[in-house]
Amino acid sequence: MTYDFAPLFRTAIGFDRLARLVDTASEAAATPAYPPYNIEKIGEDAYRLTMAIAGFGPENLEIVVKDNTLVVTGRLPEEASKAEVLHRGIAGRAFERRFVLADHIVVDGADLKNGLLHVGLKRVVPESLKPRRITIGSAPAAIANDDSTVVEHKAA
Repeated sequence: MTYDFAPLFRTAIGFDRLARLVDTASEAAATPAYPPYNIEKIGEDAYRLTMAIAGFGPENLEIVVKDNTLVVTGRLPEEASKAEVLHRGIAGRAFERRFVLADHIVVDGADLKNGLLHVGLKRVVPESLKPRRITIGSAPAAIANDDSTVVEHKAA
């Protein structure tokens, strides 16, 4: 079942990112569960995404971050099998997984080991958005008003 959120955004201005998040979330809900993954919080501002992708090598994977969305894509080359497969329990199909990232989450690196892809993520808040302490000093002796003239302030 899909929901049409278009009427909500007809009169909204500047909420394009919200519309993209809703669209991405609805697409993510409709995607299949392959490959399986874990999301772990490994520190105060650090996370790790682990995907089980047996049979894929680094040359078969692509990791892209665009518009606060992490996209992990895997494609295996077409190979002529030398043996007849009687049972296929290890999936070797192409996949694309999308993950919506919160603001200021950046990919810290990726590693493929023992069939598990580990993607490190961390929150990096820009200095301009971090809280900053303002020191309290004595009031200035003069302040400029709107007319660009100096007005003297006297202590009462």
